[in-house]
Amino acid sequence: MAAWRDAPELPDFSLLKRLARDQLIFLLEQLPGKKDLFIDADLMSPLDRIANVTILKQHEVDKLYKVELKPIVSSSDQLCFLIRPRIQTVKWISDLVNADKVAGRFRRYKIIFTPQKFYACETVLEEQGVYGDVTTDEWNFYILPLDDDILSLELPEFFRDNFLEGDQRWVTTAGSALHLLQSVYGSFSKVYGIGRCAKMVYESWRELMEEGEQRTRQPEFAKVFLVDRDVDFVTPLCSQVVYEGLVDDLFRIKCGSVEFGPDVTSSDKSIKVMLNSQDKVFSEIRNEHFSNVFGFLSQKAKNLQTAYDKRRGMDIQQMKAFVSDELKGLKQEHRLLSLHIGASESMMKKKTKQDFQELLKTEHSLLEGFEIRECITYIEEHINRQVSMIDSLRLLCLLSITENGLLSKDYRSLKAQYLQSYGIKHLLTFANLRQLGLLEEQQAGETLTVMESKVGKLVNDKTVGKLTDAFSSLAKKSNFRALSKRLALVPKSGEEYDLRVPRDMAYVFSGAYIPLSCKLIEQVLERDGWTGLEEVTRMLNGQEFAVTEARNKTDAQRIVLVMFLGGCTFSEISALRFLGKERGCRFIVVTTAITNSARLLEALLDNHA
Repeated sequence: MAAWRDAPELPDFSLLKRLARDQLIFLLEQLPGKKDLFIDADLMSPLDRIANVTILKQHEVDKLYKVELKPIVSSSDQLCFLIRPRIQTVKWISDLVNADKVAGRFRRYKIIFTPQKFYACETVLEEQGVYGDVTTDEWNFYILPLDDDILSLELPEFFRDNFLEGDQRWVTTAGSALHLLQSVYGSFSKVYGIGRCAKMVYESWRELMEEGEQRTRQPEFAKVFLVDRDVDFVTPLCSQVVYEGLVDDLFRIKCGSVEFGPDVTSSDKSIKVMLNSQDKVFSEIRNEHFSNVFGFLSQKAKNLQTAYDKRRGMDIQQMKAFVSDELKGLKQEHRLLSLHIGASESMMKKKTKQDFQELLKTEHSLLEGFEIRECITYIEEHINRQVSMIDSLRLLCLLSITENGLLSKDYRSLKAQYLQSYGIKHLLTFANLRQLGLLEEQQAGETLTVMESKVGKLVNDKTVGKLTDAFSSLAKKSNFRALSKRLALVPKSGEEYDLRVPRDMAYVFSGAYIPLSCKLIEQVLERDGWTGLEEVTRMLNGQEFAVTEARNKTDAQRIVLVMFLGGCTFSEISALRFLGKERGCRFIVVTTAITNSARLLEALLDNHA
């Protein structure tokens, strides 16, 4: 289906970078003179996108250090700390100040908390007796534009803090991010949301709105959709097969850039590459299913060669024009092309192996609810061969969610095998997964039916095994299965699916599954609310809302801001881009961080595991 009209223009998000940079410079200048700057490790990459070393040097930053929570070597009389509001870091700073006091050394100290300071941090400064020696400030750096349509709060800890620990301190941060977007790009007319956290973020944003002055400017996007990560755990647990998602799974995209090692660069050094729409090669393949990428790249290489070959038979004037107008662009494209070809080859080696095909087949069976026994056997082999700790955990979670919990005997057996294979230290990890509903044991009484026990007495043991499996899946109510049916998330098996010409969002998982989060967004936008989706929201534990803030009929109605609380995957971003093309609208994704199965599960490993 072709886009029914041209997609609207996206707002210019570079403005957010300028605002963040100006505020940071203002804060640095409040400590006049030369100073050393200590930066939290996870702020290094985002800071580099906002204000690089040159800019910092222009504002009298002498030396830069990474916060390492150990004694420092700085000889400067002024120390500035740019940190996340973490108690451990504040304690470390207090120790430095106290050590200086003991040594009779006088310096000036400034702590800049970003995106905001928490009361707990100030309490630590008081308890350690350094509150009067340190000045504190906030750098309200809420949003980093990673690309034309991706904005990130760069807060990976949001997921664990909010969903596992029940620590809601980041809710106000997410509300402030929305408020910033609204004050720069105009008011929202409609807000939809689902999930407990989404509701709280909405309320936090409303409070900020009521406090601030109202500006009536033409909005650049009108609809906002807030969605909690725990509404859909299946999507981030699936292997990614669109190009950008695969690059993230294999090489880890960090803050919009990736480091390709020697296996990709075919030289002895690694290269850091920015991955965004400025990279002409990448922007054309990022949303493609991996099976199409190689053909596209080789066609591109041929076209490039043709462009180079134009030089033959040129006279001097033409040659001069060619060198000044085209050559630089061709060389740049050539460099990027060879990198993406290298990355694709590296992926092919890893991903076309028998193992990966088997893995995908198992995932697809779990999503469809077929051959569950074979899937369990596959997972057991995976665990016992110690293929990958995270992958084994991911498959266990996928099995549990799609089957609505594991039968007691399976749960105990798989858990015991996992702990034997990867270490008893993961006992706490299992408790965390259970708490989030990612890996659960079915409670007694959920599985046996009267019918089943009667049948059991009639038939000999061997067939009972098979029948019990068949009946137990009938007897229990599985929300994923029911949701999947209700929203048609899993296309009928046996249907041909052409990945070159995708017909729906399922292409991001090889035609096997439409991301639940994206399907919800599609349905709600289509209905302009939750009417008709009552059964779905009941199965998702409700907490849905739709609020009309203002009425405005503009092109902005066709730009939808989707905020994922707890992380969003590149597969979901690709699916939304596809949906936007079909609908003639554009999606802007705001996320607390980019996630994938590895990041999601690593956040839930027990801290000591």
